[in-house]
Order: sequence, then C-alpha cells, then structure tokens
Amino acid sequence: MTTITDSHCHLDFPDFEGERDAIVARACEAGVARMVTICTKLRQADQVRAIAEAHDPVFWAAGTHPMSAASEPMASVDDLLTLANHPKMVGIGETGLDYHYTGDSAAVQQESLRIHIEAARQTGLPLIIHARDADDDMARILSEEHAVGSYSCVMHCFSSGAALAETALNLGFYLSMSGIAAFKKSQELRDIFAAAPLDRILVETDSPYLAPPPHRGKRNEPAYTAHTARVGAAVFGLDYADFAKATEANFDRLFAKAAAWGKA
Repeated sequence: MTTITDSHCHLDFPDFEGERDAIVARACEAGVARMVTICTKLRQADQVRAIAEAHDPVFWAAGTHPMSAASEPMASVDDLLTLANHPKMVGIGETGLDYHYTGDSAAVQQESLRIHIEAARQTGLPLIIHARDADDDMARILSEEHAVGSYSCVMHCFSSGAALAETALNLGFYLSMSGIAAFKKSQELRDIFAAAPLDRILVETDSPYLAPPPHRGKRNEPAYTAHTARVGAAVFGLDYADFAKATEANFDRLFAKAAAWGKA
C-alpha cells in the first residue's frame, strides 16, 4: 500500500474522545502510516504525550498556539527543551502569529514565537508555524531569526500569500498542504503550491478541522489526508504514488527524529 504521513493533527481534542483507537486504525487502513499530534497549550502536554505513547504510528509536538499566547503562561526555552527529551516528541509548536481574531496580543505572540524559534534552534527539531493575517510580521521575524542562527521549519496548513511562501521557501522551509488546498475556491492557493519545489511539500489534516472533499463540513480525521494528497498529486501532475513517495521523503528529511524512530 502507498503510505503517507499526516504531519499535523490534534488527536487530544475532545472531538475524538473515546474514538482514538478507531481513528488511528482507520488512518492506517487508508495508508496514513504516521501522524503527528500537536499540543497547543503546554499544560496539556502530558495528555498529548500519552496519546503518542499509546499508539506506535503517532508522534507529538508541543508549543503554545498564538491565539493562546496571551492567556497561557509564557513558555520558556527550557520548558520546550525538557519536553523535547521525549523520544517521540518531534517538533516545536505549533507557534506563530494569528492577527485574525487575536491581533491585540500581537506583541505577546511575537515574543512567544521567538522563544519557540530558539528552542527549535537548540534542539534541531522543526518549528511548526501557524500564520493567519500576519504575513508581513511573520516573514520579517522568520528572516530576522534565521539570520541569527539557522533552524528548520514547516508552514503548517499553509494558506497565506505568495510573498510569505517565497520567503519561507528561500529560507529552506517547507509548506504543508491541508484540506483548504482541496476546496474548490482555493485555486490561487493551489497555484502557490504548484510554484513551490516538490521537495518542500508536506500534507496534513489539521483535524478535527478543515476536512477536504468529500467530507467538507464534517469532522476531519487523519485518514482523510489521502484526499488532500490526491489533490496535491494533481497539482504537481504526478501519480498519487509518486506524490506520496515525495512527501514521505520530505517528512523524513524535516522530521528526522520521527524517521529515526521508524527505522529503530
């Protein structure tokens, strides 16, 4: 079976309560052989870690979501370094900037983002970025920090403009394709992905949100990564198997700790 990875989901969310075993099983049946479940508030790290420990195909990452940056305790680099010692903790975040609903906390979000970048720099784990309605500040901070010292990064659920995509790609970062890229109205976004190098593309669900067709409007889950990946294959003019192989190689390169776990 052709396999792919859901590089970003939220299996700890209450939408999945009581169903996690079945959800992971359905993902594997659909060829989604690995999942990264994302902790968005550090006080919830224990429960997210426990999900990864209970399911061999599941890895985890941790950070403070930008929409929670002002309401949660400020993460420290040491906090993130400690969490990163876990063998299945494979990324820093999600972090980033979101000015759509929480623009009034922009300064706090930016401080939190820089802390997460430093943790990514020190651990060598990829930074997982959420960006919404903050393209200019995001491009500026990512570039400023990269000039201080390099780090790796994925622009999760990328749905920003072409300029931010170009900045991210020029820094050596990756763009992740979510169900948004499969929506009928998203041709402009598909064009941005089509202009990117194939070796910088990941796929994800961001489940339980953003289910791709034919499940749009319903609860998303990792098994549906395959629907988005089929759209991605069409965007790049590839067979599904070839696109899946490319995105798997990209995931292994960026999330090297997860790749090493699989080999072990």
